[in-house]
Amino acid sequence: MFNARPNTSRVTFLASDRPEAQEARDRLIARYGDAGESAQVIVALGGDGFMLETLHGALADGKPIYGMNRGSVGFLMNEYSEDGLLERISAAERAVIHPLAMVAIDSKRKHHRALAINEVSLLRQTRQTAKLRISIDGKVRMGELVCDGALVATPAGSTAYNLSAHGPIIPIDARVMALTPISAFRPRRWRGALLAHTARVTFEVLEADKRPVSAVADNVEIRDVVEVHVSEDRAVSLSMLFDAGRSLEERVLAEQFSA
Repeated sequence: MFNARPNTSRVTFLASDRPEAQEARDRLIARYGDAGESAQVIVALGGDGFMLETLHGALADGKPIYGMNRGSVGFLMNEYSEDGLLERISAAERAVIHPLAMVAIDSKRKHHRALAINEVSLLRQTRQTAKLRISIDGKVRMGELVCDGALVATPAGSTAYNLSAHGPIIPIDARVMALTPISAFRPRRWRGALLAHTARVTFEVLEADKRPVSAVADNVEIRDVVEVHVSEDRAVSLSMLFDAGRSLEERVLAEQFSA
C-alpha cells in the first residue's frame, strides 16, 4: 500500500488514445513537466476504462492515481481543469480499493489467473443459456442458476456492470462484495446476494460442452471455462485521488439517490 503523502510536484501524465486526451496531456506536460518513472502521482487522462487500465498498470508500485475526465464515462474521474492541478492533488481525498483475484479453469484444465478492480463476470458464449452452480466458502448455495451469466463486484465496481444488472450499490468502505445474476431465468426472482469480503466464491459450469461460458476479469477474458474461483485480494491495495468534497464515497452515496 502507498502510505506516504505524495510529493505533488513529481507527477507523470498518461492519456488514452482519444485525441482530446492526447492534446490535454501535451498541454499539461508543457505547463507542469513530467517526472516519468520517478513520479509519485500518476495523472490519468481519459474515461473510466482508461482509469481501470491505469490502475492495472500501477499494481506493481501502488502509486496513487488522480484521474481527469477526457473520455465518455467519468464516474471514477475528476472534472478536467488545467488550473491549480498540483494544489488539487495535494488536497485530494484518497480511496483505497482491493481487487478481486480470479482463478479460471478452462475445459483443458488449464488455470488462468487475473485481477479485477470492478468485477469478475461469467457470460454465456452462445444462444444457449448458461447453467451455473454457486458455492460460497465450499458450501453449495445455488444448485443450478439458469441465466445469461453472473458476476462478483467490488464496492468500487458496484456502480458499473453490477448496477446495470440490477445489483446493489455498495458504499466504498463496506467490507462486502455483490454477487449478482445476469438475466436470471431460473430461479427467476433471485436477485443475488451480498457477501462478506472474506468470502470465496466458486462457480461451476454445468453442461459446459453444450452451454459454454467465458469468464472476464475487467478486460481479461478466458473462454470455455468449467470452474471459476473468486476472492478479494487484500494483499493488493490501489489508491485513487479525488477532489475535496467529491470523494468516491460521496459519489457512490449520491448514485444511490439519483433518479
